[in-house]
Amino acid sequence: MVKTTVVIPNYKGINYIEGCLNSVYKSSIPLEVIVVDNASADGSLELVRERFPQTQIISFEENKGFSAAVNAGIRAAETEYVLLLNNDTVVDVKAVEYLEKEMDRYPKAFSVSAKLISLKEPEKLDGAGDFYCALGWAFARGRGKSSDLWTKSDRVFSSCAACALYRKSIFSEIGYFDVNHFAYLEDVDIGYRANICGYPNRYVPEAIVYHAGSAVSGSRHNEFKVKLSAANSIYLVYKNMPLLQVIINLPFLLVGFLCKFAFFSKKGLGGAYKEGLSGGMRLSLSEVGKNARVHFNWRHFTNYLWIQVQLWINLLRRIRG
Repeated sequence: MVKTTVVIPNYKGINYIEGCLNSVYKSSIPLEVIVVDNASADGSLELVRERFPQTQIISFEENKGFSAAVNAGIRAAETEYVLLLNNDTVVDVKAVEYLEKEMDRYPKAFSVSAKLISLKEPEKLDGAGDFYCALGWAFARGRGKSSDLWTKSDRVFSSCAACALYRKSIFSEIGYFDVNHFAYLEDVDIGYRANICGYPNRYVPEAIVYHAGSAVSGSRHNEFKVKLSAANSIYLVYKNMPLLQVIINLPFLLVGFLCKFAFFSKKGLGGAYKEGLSGGMRLSLSEVGKNARVHFNWRHFTNYLWIQVQLWINLLRRIRG
């Protein structure tokens, strides 16, 4: 019985999509595969149709962003689990099998993150689970460090959607990926919502996936990415933190935003960062933003306490590097 559907959002993935799908179809377990194309004009969609006819395709006439693409794939999936996979990844033959086993082992878990290793520098980690701290920063644990590290499964704040297995039934309770994000931090946001409702996110090191990273945006820091990430960082706080938690974390958040502004200013991107923050404020205060806000529920009070402790612990993790 097939338990997992692989959903691959694609936008101009001509340089990577073939390698990605080749690795998926070599998996040690049977999988369903859906490619959701965001109006690519580089021939990647035609390549999928020609060389992987067994793949289900959902095609948009315009680029609707990462969140809209994966939501379409998740809704179309008919399996218990859904694996979100970037088109610039190569999946180890047993990776999905290990992800499924971890999910089976923890029936309350919302997601399980793979061990991401740099495709271009396989001796380095791309990430061993995502974390979020009181500075308002999200970060991938271990990025740039030895890929031999982080060898034990554990709970993480959220799963990096470059390769993460999700329990489909929980989306109906916590909501799908927020299309207001378009791209960046949408996986942290949905992991945050899962934590609020008491559904943990986990990391399993045996699930090895190689990730190129920044295949669409072209670089780690650019105007497009800085604007969107800055806007989403404001929106993420507004959407998920109750007022009291915002007040508790406000001194840390202000320091975090100021440090980011100084960092990007040195790279000539300070204006883009400020523009992004302004956009995030406008989104948060709009009707769309207000309607998406997660309302505090006393039933989840202990989960909010766990989150707050994690925000402080993760601050120390980030400072230590």
